[in-house]
Amino acid sequence: MKEVLNQLINHESLTKEQARSILINIASGTYNSHQVAAFMTVYMMRSIDVQELEGFRDALLELCVSVPLEDYNLIDLCGTGGDGKDTFNISTLASFVTAGAGVQVSKHGNYGVSSKCGSSNVLESLGVAFSNDGDFLKKCVDEAGICVLHAPLFHPAMKNVAPIRKDLGVKTFFNMLGPMVNPAFPKNQMVGVFNLELARKYGYLYQNTDKSYAIVHALDGYDEISLTGGTKVITPERESIIHPSTFGLDTIDATAIVGGETVEDSAEIFTAILNGNGSEAQNQVVCANAAIAIATAEHCSLNEAYEKAEQSLMEKKALNTLKKLQALSAEL
Repeated sequence: MKEVLNQLINHESLTKEQARSILINIASGTYNSHQVAAFMTVYMMRSIDVQELEGFRDALLELCVSVPLEDYNLIDLCGTGGDGKDTFNISTLASFVTAGAGVQVSKHGNYGVSSKCGSSNVLESLGVAFSNDGDFLKKCVDEAGICVLHAPLFHPAMKNVAPIRKDLGVKTFFNMLGPMVNPAFPKNQMVGVFNLELARKYGYLYQNTDKSYAIVHALDGYDEISLTGGTKVITPERESIIHPSTFGLDTIDATAIVGGETVEDSAEIFTAILNGNGSEAQNQVVCANAAIAIATAEHCSLNEAYEKAEQSLMEKKALNTLKKLQALSAEL
């Protein structure tokens, strides 16, 4: 590790194979926690190169516990986190709205590291059980239209990293990897990223896959469509900037989409929105993100997709999806 750290400190990049090998060594406990923390810290102070990101991704996918869901046309809605905006759980809510609209979802997530409440925190508090049992996950997709993939159950190799990430409490390159290493290998992906540079790198990596994807970054810093301004969207076909007016909406104020201070607060916001008691701004931002996912999986227009999302939320289809998942969890 000493040689690797010197290489990085001298502003030299790792090859794809070096990056893959190092992450496998981290997973196997080859390095001590101080060395791993130093390695992670380097990437807080310099950009990660595409080949490094690709090598890290390949290592995690190689080591993960895969699940037998290849026969489903799944989508994952997952953000990198690390945008420092402390919004409510927008992509997680959008996942249930998407599932309620008839698009099957494999939601990859974790406990919050750089945020107050990650998707796993809020879902666990709502009685959603985490499992890596393939039959249970299939049953969830078949009956609820969504399964939840709690990252630590599928990436056991990362147990050496989890406490270090928690102690650091800031975004690391593992934030960048999260959306790329869904163990269900979904055919469709909506990824929110925290800066434009990472959006371009994701675009480069995803264009070399057969996925249908949308990479989004709000130009004022959010790792999702925030409706507080314009959003960069990268798909296999094009790069574009969309605005609230694209959905026929007005720009909203950033204060309207702030999350709770605690997991309990976050769960309260989550259930209020699904029960039809969200504010107009909350409903709109959830539906806008779900619309991108629906359009990505179904190849329909954004306006058509937004209508489907709004219908899913307002007719309580998304709420029923959560209730089905809670009932299945209770049986586990």
